[in-house]
Amino acid sequence: MGKRLDWIGEEIDALKAAGLYNHIRTLGSPQGAWLIVDGKRVLNFCSNNYLGLANHPKLVEAAGAALKKYGVGPGAVRSIAGTMEIHTELEQRLAKFKGVDAAIVLQSGFSANTAVIPVLVGKEDLIISDALNHASIIDGSRLSGARIERYAHADVADLECVIKENEGTYRRALVITDGVFSMDGDMAPLDKIYEITNRYDIMLMVDDAHGEGVVGRGGRGIVDHFSLHGKVDVEVGTLSKAFGVVGGIVAGNARVIEWVRQRGRPFLFSSATPPADVAACIAAVDLLEDSTELVDRLWDNARYFKAALKEMGLNTGNSVTPITPVMLGEAPLAQRFSRELFAENVFAMALGFPTVPQGKARIRVMISAAHNRDDLDQGLAAFEKVAQKLKVI
Repeated sequence: MGKRLDWIGEEIDALKAAGLYNHIRTLGSPQGAWLIVDGKRVLNFCSNNYLGLANHPKLVEAAGAALKKYGVGPGAVRSIAGTMEIHTELEQRLAKFKGVDAAIVLQSGFSANTAVIPVLVGKEDLIISDALNHASIIDGSRLSGARIERYAHADVADLECVIKENEGTYRRALVITDGVFSMDGDMAPLDKIYEITNRYDIMLMVDDAHGEGVVGRGGRGIVDHFSLHGKVDVEVGTLSKAFGVVGGIVAGNARVIEWVRQRGRPFLFSSATPPADVAACIAAVDLLEDSTELVDRLWDNARYFKAALKEMGLNTGNSVTPITPVMLGEAPLAQRFSRELFAENVFAMALGFPTVPQGKARIRVMISAAHNRDDLDQGLAAFEKVAQKLKVI
C-alpha cells in the first residue's frame, strides 16, 4: 500500500500529543442519572437529556405503539411517500406549543440548519453570525454560498457596526445566533438583537437547540423567554436534547416553513424521521404541556449544583443555564480532570479545541431533572476531591 494516507496517522499523533484526541466511551444502558459506561456504573454529567425523557415510560410506550402501527422505517423522503400522519401531527403540536405560525420536522438539528439557511440566502447575500455559533450554523452558512461576517459574541453594538459596515453590499441579509450557547451556557441577548435587525429590516434566525424544553414558560424556548412571538423569523431547534428523542425543528413564519418544504435539501433528499421517534416526540410534547414539573426540577438542580461549585472555588464561566462549564484552561489538564472524575465514578467529559477555543478547555457538566439531591452531592464531592488533587482549588 502506498503512503497516500500516512498523513492521517501523523495528524492523529499530533492530536494525542496536544491532549486533543477524543477518546470515545461506550454506553451499555439507557440514558439517565446513572449510566453503564465502558462496563462501569457512573454518575452521568454528560448527556443533553435535560428533562430525563430519553427513557421515560410514556415515550417508550408511544414509540412501541407506533412501531406496531407504522413499522420501523418511513421508506421514503418526506416529499415523495415518507410523510405519515404522525409527522403532520408532530409539526402541528410543536407549532402550537411554541406559539408560531408553522413548524417543520427534519432528521436532526444539524439537518435543520443545513436545510433552512441555504434557502434564505445565497451568493448575493450576507450572513452575520455570532462568533461562537454552533458548527451546524457554520456549515449551513457555508453551504448557502452567502458572504459570512462575524460579530463579537453576544455583542449587540458590534452587530450593529457590522451591519453598518456592510450596508449596500448585499441583496438580503440574515442575522443568526444560538439561543443558549452549548459550551458556555450563556444566552444570546435576543431582545436587543431583534431591536437591531428590526431597525435595519434584516431577517433574524435563532438556533435554540439548548433552549428548547429548558428556557421560557414550561420550556417553550428563548423566543418565549423574551416575549418575541411573531418577531423572530426563524427558530431552529432539536428534539434530541430536552425532548429526549431525535430530530430537528424549523419553526416560525409560515412563508419560511413553506419555502423549506419546497427547497430544503435535507427535507427533499433524506428519508423521513422514523415513526417511532416521531411518536415519542409527540409524547414529550404531551408531558411538557401537562406540567412544568420537570423544567422546574431541572432549574432547581442547576442552581444548587452551580452555587456549590462556585463556593468551593471553581470557575463556572458565564453560564446562566443548566449547562455548567468548569473552566480549566489547557486541554491536558481538562482531560486528566475527566479521567480522575471517572475513577471517582463520575462521567463528565473534557472539552477542548476545536469544540472550544484554544486555552479554554473545560469539563462541561450537564445537569438533568433526572438527578436527585444525593446524585448532585456525590458529584460535588468528586469534583472537590479531584480539584484539590490537581491543585485547581
